[in-house]
This record gives sequence, C-alpha cells and structure tokens, in this order.
Amino acid sequence: MSRLLSFEALMVLDAIERRGSFAAASEELGRAPSSLSYQVQKLEQDLDLVIFDRSGHKAVFTKAGRLLLERGRLLLSAADEMVSDATALAHGWELELTIAYDGLVRLDLMFPLVEGLAKKSKTRLKFREEILAGCWEALAQDRADILIAPPPSVAPPEVKIQPLGKMDIVWVAHPDHPIHQHKDPLDPVIRQQYRGIAVADTARNLPPMTHNILEEQPLLTVSSMYDKLNALRAGLGIATIPACFIQDDLAAGTLVMIGDNPVREFELALAWNRSRMGKAKTWAIQQLEQLWKKHLN
Repeated sequence: MSRLLSFEALMVLDAIERRGSFAAASEELGRAPSSLSYQVQKLEQDLDLVIFDRSGHKAVFTKAGRLLLERGRLLLSAADEMVSDATALAHGWELELTIAYDGLVRLDLMFPLVEGLAKKSKTRLKFREEILAGCWEALAQDRADILIAPPPSVAPPEVKIQPLGKMDIVWVAHPDHPIHQHKDPLDPVIRQQYRGIAVADTARNLPPMTHNILEEQPLLTVSSMYDKLNALRAGLGIATIPACFIQDDLAAGTLVMIGDNPVREFELALAWNRSRMGKAKTWAIQQLEQLWKKHLN
C-alpha cells in the first residue's frame, strides 16, 4: 500500500486542509482544481478508503483521511529535514554540535551562539553541563565536540587546549551560618566541622572527584550548580561558587563571604579534538574565544 502513496499526493492533502478548499489549494500548487480532484479520487481507489466526505456542501476529511493527513505531514517534515541535513553536510556544516561546559560556567554567557549559528546553518546546537572529571570524559568519549572547563594536568595529543583566562570563586555561606563566628573560618580544622555542599561529578567511568571537601567533613551532594546555590541560600552548608553566580546575593545579603580572604582563582580553557573539524565547530570555537574575552580577566 505504501508504494501507492506519493509525496505529491500528501502535499495535495496538506494544501487542501490548510487552504480550506480544492480551489484554493489548486491556486497554491499551480494546478487545475479538476487535476487535484482526480488525484484524490485516484488515491482513494488505490488505497481503498474514503478520504473526503462529500455528502455536504463542502468536502471534509473523514477520520481515515484526517489520519492520513496528519501522518503524511510527519513524512513531509521528515523529508524536508532529510534534504536540509544532506545539504548541510554537502557544504561542510555538521548536523549537530554539542558544547559541554563545567558547572562553574554560566550558560547564559553562551546564548549569543544560538542565533549566530542559526544565521549560518541549520546545525542543531546542544549545550550540556558536566562536572569535574565528567567534563573531560565527555570530550574523550565524543559526548561533546567542544568543552569549556578548567584545564587538566595532562591532555591527549589530539586535544587542542586554548586558555581562556581566569575566573574568581569565593567561599560563601548564609549570613546566619555559625562559621562566620570563627576568627579563622577557612582553617581546615574549622571547615571540617561544617557541612560542605558539592555538585556530583558527572563522570560515568572515571573515578569521581571533589574539590574543597575535607575527609570526614559532612557533605551534601546535589546535581547542579543551580541546586548548590539554592542549598547555600537555605543555609544548609558552606561551599565555593563562582563570583559571577552570586553578585546579586552578595549585594542583597542573602549570602555572605566567609573570612577575610575568601576569593580563589581558577583557570578556564576551551578544548576540542583537532582531528574532527567541521564548519560549525570552527565557527563556534572562534565565537567562544571572543565571548569569553569579554567576561574573563
């Protein structure tokens, strides 16, 4: 039965439904109304079903016809997407580009890429948050095409690492947290007394990592930087968090820096596998380098 159903026939049904009549559809398609009527009748004969109920003043879709129309539109959409993807590939643009970023990075800083890439190609853009060892595992296992994260001590030779600059992270807690009462609150002996808040490493195979968590220190683990920030606001513990995440909290007093010297710096880098380069990836790398120059020291 499927070989009797052409894309041309599906386009005819689609036009009739959208335009509201055979006459209007024939005008859109540049064909005579009688030609459309004949094609629909031929389709009904070939499929042995009634597509239009012609008992009234105006032909309307039957339930079977409506099903054919709706499923047919899915096929038409898939065909358009297939042609678009093939065209993109033929011109060197990837079908999909995944940018992974450490949870320390604010996603909204990369939003300009969305419309920028859309003006260049139909490449589908994906952002994915990774944490700690999960960042470099995502790049190594091709779950990401580009990565923004603190650089590793050693990187594979096929991976290109481009330094982006430094970011500040700060020790903070709720203003009523008891750690603020200590003279030297960031002393490890003091910190160990209070619950630390950490985001879980997203590595699937590598051993999980933690930062700034002491042995035998109480620990609350959450799944994202957003959750970590909310846990801090709720007074559930202490933690380091990028300064760019908490400017409003510090100004409002909902979070307070811990101690006299709570700021730490960390490096940030852009990384990608240099052996697999397409136009979208090359363009995105250039744009990311420019974007981060505006936000990092």
